[in-house]
Amino acid sequence: MEPTFTFDDVRPQVDELRLRLNRLRTGLAELFVGKEEVIDLMVIAALAQEPLLIVGRPGTAKSDLVIKFCQALGLEEGDYFEYMLTRFTEPGEIIGPVDIEQLKSGRYLRRPEGKLPHARLVFLDEIFKSNSAILNTLLTVINERKYYQDGKPTPVKMKILFAATNEIPEFTELDALKDRFTLKVESRSVRANRFDELLDKGLRNSTYKAFNQRPWANMARLEDFEMLKLYLDTVMMQGADTGRSGHGDRERNFPDEVFALFRRILRTLEKEDGIEISDRKVIKLYKLIRARAFLLHGGVVGREDLSLLRYIPGKLQDFQPVREKVDALLKL
Repeated sequence: MEPTFTFDDVRPQVDELRLRLNRLRTGLAELFVGKEEVIDLMVIAALAQEPLLIVGRPGTAKSDLVIKFCQALGLEEGDYFEYMLTRFTEPGEIIGPVDIEQLKSGRYLRRPEGKLPHARLVFLDEIFKSNSAILNTLLTVINERKYYQDGKPTPVKMKILFAATNEIPEFTELDALKDRFTLKVESRSVRANRFDELLDKGLRNSTYKAFNQRPWANMARLEDFEMLKLYLDTVMMQGADTGRSGHGDRERNFPDEVFALFRRILRTLEKEDGIEISDRKVIKLYKLIRARAFLLHGGVVGREDLSLLRYIPGKLQDFQPVREKVDALLKL
């Protein structure tokens, strides 16, 4: 679906839109204990329209984070699709059952109402329990934002994709799916270090639920993300109004010393830690880093924005070593 607004429509609202997304970010963080990092990445990934993988053991608030994020956007019924995958999940459960009446006339069409193709925000729990049929479907949805109806590509409405998993399995058939998640973040248990705070906020959230209260509702709109995405994409395409594409944006918004550090960290992680970084991932990282800089402090990339490189490993055992190495190279 094409946007109903233009760059010129968005430009006068940019500061207000950024403020709204940052209020969403900080407001959601107040509902949880120790989830600021995850929420920051959720907002950045949503702005860049890049999928985010949340990794954590059961009971570490993965689902609750996504549900409250969805409620904070005030999405209407049908705009949100959530599903827990198992190895028995069939494509029809995700993209809609086959229309039997159409099948009788020789057309292979699905009924996507209430399923992923019609949702703008999607949450897939236990994503790596996908079987081969689901895997092929998801790769097409994530890569190309489309699915097939009677052999013809049909766009999905999805703008934001969050996925969760208890662990990251090391099966080669899942490598392509894992690679589509440029950023992966761990949602850790906080019980050991912040026990009292966990109880206080947990009981407060339970009370909200008991009385059907949602003080976090309608903090922002999904359209806010879409408008800022259009603005940021246009700025990057135009080289920040210099008329030069690509390289102009980098000259203006990605200082040479920070860009050199970006390249150095990627080379170091590849050579010393064996982290696989595809060409596609480099491009996505550039856009994510620009989105972080734009959201948090207005646009020009700083050293701290390269902290997103903490979240690129594909194996859980690499999460902490890579985080420590990136922080050391950034001197954070």
